[in-house]
Amino acid sequence: MKEILYKAAIESGKIIKEYFETKFIIESKDVISNLVTEVDKKSESKIIEVIRNEFPNHNILSEEIGALDTDSDVKWIIDPIDGTINYAHSIPICCVSIGIEKKGEIILGLVYNPMNGELFFAEKGKGAFLNDKKISISKEDNLYKSLLVTGFPYDTSNNPHKPVKVFAEFVNSDIPVRRLGSAALDLCWTACGRFDGFWEYNLNPWDVAAGYLIMTEAGGVVSDFDGNNFSVYKKEILATNGLIHNHMLRMIKNVK
Repeated sequence: MKEILYKAAIESGKIIKEYFETKFIIESKDVISNLVTEVDKKSESKIIEVIRNEFPNHNILSEEIGALDTDSDVKWIIDPIDGTINYAHSIPICCVSIGIEKKGEIILGLVYNPMNGELFFAEKGKGAFLNDKKISISKEDNLYKSLLVTGFPYDTSNNPHKPVKVFAEFVNSDIPVRRLGSAALDLCWTACGRFDGFWEYNLNPWDVAAGYLIMTEAGGVVSDFDGNNFSVYKKEILATNGLIHNHMLRMIKNVK
């Protein structure tokens, strides 16, 4: 499966790179800011084609096409372009994200940004890698010296988790926070130590399946906002180097 995972990501990455900074169809989904492009769909079709050619009976869960269920115990969880808004505006912070789940456990994950050539990969129990070089989380244990990253849901104004207030809680504590627009890359950049912590609300399995495994295999800690075990089917995620995890939990809970 690893070989097909790489092939699917690289082939879809070629499509993404080919159309980058060109004219293509852009549409809105449930809200005006939730975009899908024809390149998302072309990328998704290529990924599914590569998978189906080798594993015709595997389950697929993909952002645009939804669930294609069989009786297999293997599921490919696909985001053909994570960071579509960035991509639609010619911002090269976006990626292909593919996680493979077997019997309810994520066993393989790959996140690939074809614009800068960075490919993150993890296999359960075997560590996490960036372009074949092993990566690990940061060692920063002081939240006030940390660099954090987050994202906002499309329904920010009506979200019961008060994402803007949580964001303000960190920023008003003089903690630098970035917003890249791609949860998969947020997780990978935390996994390789560029960021010390990441949190976000209202995510979907395809946003986090691959990044979650890469993060944990790099030594990170991932939970929900109550400190409970994380599942890719939960809507909230806190991912850190572990050293600042409890402090971030307390700050999020104080607002929540």
